[in-house]
Order: sequence, then C-alpha cells, then structure tokens
Amino acid sequence: MKEDSIEITGFHAHVYYDTHTRDVAARVREELGARFEVQLGRWRDEPVGPHPKSMYQVAFLPNQFAEVVPWLMLSREGLDVLVHPNTGDALADHTLHSLWLGEKLELNVEVLRAA
Repeated sequence: MKEDSIEITGFHAHVYYDTHTRDVAARVREELGARFEVQLGRWRDEPVGPHPKSMYQVAFLPNQFAEVVPWLMLSREGLDVLVHPNTGDALADHTLHSLWLGEKLELNVEVLRAA
C-alpha cells in the first residue's frame, strides 16, 4: 500500500492507568466525554490485545484530532496515552504511525501481527 493512498478513517487514544491512577483516569475520561463528541470505550482493568496495562480507548474522527489531542497533551494529568490512526493496518497504526504522550510503553505487537 502506497503511503499517499492510505486513508485515516478515525483515531484511537488509549489512556493507560493502574490501581493508583484509576481515579485520575476517571477524571480525564469524564472531562473528555463532557468536552468532545467522542466514543468512550469500556474500562479494561487487565492488559488486553497489544496493550501492556489497564486502559480505556477513546475513539474520535479525523476532524477532531486538532482539538482532542492538544487537550490530552495538556490535561492527561501525568497518564501515558497512545494515539494512533485507523487505516486498516493495525500493526502499522499502533507502531509506525502512532504518537505517545508521556512514557512510551512496550506494546505486545505479536498480537497485532497475528491479526
């Protein structure tokens, strides 16, 4: 697939937390839902898929990127956040085309290779 023919159909932000930061993650989640027309995924209190720790997903449209991502940059309250496009190539989306806010966590990419 040529780079210039890749279409971004949406974005996901994965907000990571642990038992000590779950309340912070809840505050960030509540504010995201109040400020933006985003889809809030369910709480995942255990690692799932390529994600190495607890997280929830926030789905948003390409035209929301310029509002949602800067807000996350300033308002993530120290949480680590993975932001990636949805192009139909999950492995590339989570690795080559992604950006991190906070610490870059090591994803279990083998799960994505098998998909």
